[in-house]
Amino acid sequence: MTIGAVDAGMTAPATSLVRHKFIFCIITLFVLGLLLWLHTQFASILGEPSAPVIGLLGTTSVITVAELLWLRSQGPRLTERAAKIESCVSIAFMFVLTALLTFITNRDESPYFVLLAIPILQCAYTFGLLVTVLTIAAADAMIILWTWRFFNLYPPARPTQYLDGGILCAVYLIMGLLVWLLVNLLKANQLKLKSNLEALKATRERLITEEKFAAIGRLASGVAHEIRNPVAMISSSLATATYPMTDEKEREEMLGIAARESKRLESLTADFLTYARPSPLRRSPVLVNDLLSYISAVTRAHAANRTITIVSLLTEDLTAVIDAPQVEGAILNLVLNAMDATPDGGIIKLNAALEGNVLEIVVEDSGPSIPESDLAQIFEPFFTTKPAGTGLGLAIARGTAIAHQGDLRLTQNRGGCVIFSMTLKQISDK
Repeated sequence: MTIGAVDAGMTAPATSLVRHKFIFCIITLFVLGLLLWLHTQFASILGEPSAPVIGLLGTTSVITVAELLWLRSQGPRLTERAAKIESCVSIAFMFVLTALLTFITNRDESPYFVLLAIPILQCAYTFGLLVTVLTIAAADAMIILWTWRFFNLYPPARPTQYLDGGILCAVYLIMGLLVWLLVNLLKANQLKLKSNLEALKATRERLITEEKFAAIGRLASGVAHEIRNPVAMISSSLATATYPMTDEKEREEMLGIAARESKRLESLTADFLTYARPSPLRRSPVLVNDLLSYISAVTRAHAANRTITIVSLLTEDLTAVIDAPQVEGAILNLVLNAMDATPDGGIIKLNAALEGNVLEIVVEDSGPSIPESDLAQIFEPFFTTKPAGTGLGLAIARGTAIAHQGDLRLTQNRGGCVIFSMTLKQISDK
């Protein structure tokens, strides 16, 4: 059983408590198997593993597997209190197992003292410094007392054996304290990182909220500004038209101005509703060549007045599953903007390409570059540099692209070559 397999079987991501318990269980199983294998390989020195030794190692392995299954059943529900209780039981059991195996093998250099490293590591990871030091002291005391007892029963004592035992005790002391220090440094860094992430999240949410309010403010200001002018013109024109001293010709002129401004206001309102409440997509297979050819045809007469050439460079047959009316309106708006920016005698190129499931439509004009100061605002609603513009065209076009899970971007911006690229993600019409 691997940690990855256990994690995959859980209904929720495993907590750090469960993961570290699994790691210690797997280390325990590995060490138990390794010790039995080494005991068998070095039977000429240690003697053949007796039935009690094999029984103890096998029973411990079964208990460890049962612990793994219990941890798997607990999953993320394992509490810190339950984990500490399990650690205490596991540590105590490992001390008892080491003592039993040492007594059964009855050698001055017991290989089973290596099992004491497991409870020391587990204690250093789970508990505080005092408990870790007490656990290290208990392990060192077991090693020293066993060496003293063995040579009392089987003299003479060998000084080198006491030296070996002392070195092992020193190794366990350094190992336990070093692991405790590293674990606590890691936990402190994790707490600091968690605090920083929470602060970052709070700051991000605050900035998003502020940006939303700022966007609403800009939108409201833009609507008020755009509506105010035609309303003022209508009001003043009607006031003049209804003035008794106004002659018939001037009255007709004022009524005409009111009618034009009313139409302008209606157009502005329609554009704003399109931006604020876009229609749901109605995708269908569309020949992109026909779409671009149609846009070229409907704008060619207007472009001819200024000797601007509009050409579609798409030669291959492309079929895309899109909302044709919305995309057509967006591309038409880009072409009209390009015509306004292109000098007399200039050229506007239309092209498209399908890469994977993304359709890219490109509109290129030979006009001057967009000023650097305007780049950050060109997609914002009501931003325009044209006297009669509403500033909603690019915002609506980009909204169409986003509705198709794509985007509208300014990909080239230099004198004689300004390119807008619209990407549209393809979805099967089935």
